[in-house]
Amino acid sequence: MSEAAPRTLAPCLRRYRPEDKEAVISLHFRALEEVGAYAEELADYLDRDLDDVEGCYLSNGGEFLVGTLDGEVVAMGALRRVSDREAELKRMRVEPGCQRRGFGRMLLARLEERAAELGISTLELDTTAGQTGARRLYEGAGYVFAGTGVIGSFECLFYRKTLA
Repeated sequence: MSEAAPRTLAPCLRRYRPEDKEAVISLHFRALEEVGAYAEELADYLDRDLDDVEGCYLSNGGEFLVGTLDGEVVAMGALRRVSDREAELKRMRVEPGCQRRGFGRMLLARLEERAAELGISTLELDTTAGQTGARRLYEGAGYVFAGTGVIGSFECLFYRKTLA
């Protein structure tokens, strides 16, 4: 009897659903811990939005997407509307074991498409200085360095992109 070939399912992007909450929160913390960007002392303040994704993103004219592989949430990213024409790119996370497989690029491209559909013309984001993979992703996608700042104990870099 021959062995069955391993299953390889294509990644899927879809809108966040309430039943994703636990997986999204878990992914958020795992991904930040992996790159040394998790600050427990700031979690209650900085991560409250994940307790109310619908209210913070979906009902405010933004978006929250999850990427799944074999039914499991392995990526996420969001748009938080700031004004009629501006939004922040937030919560970009990819499961550490799934990084460097195109999830980040796919998620970023879809969020940019969604922003354009929503009439957003400018996207802003921040990332910690130590997240070199994220910085390469954003810079490779045309995001322009816009300054530095400090959030908690982390040096952060700010980026901006004007959508076509």
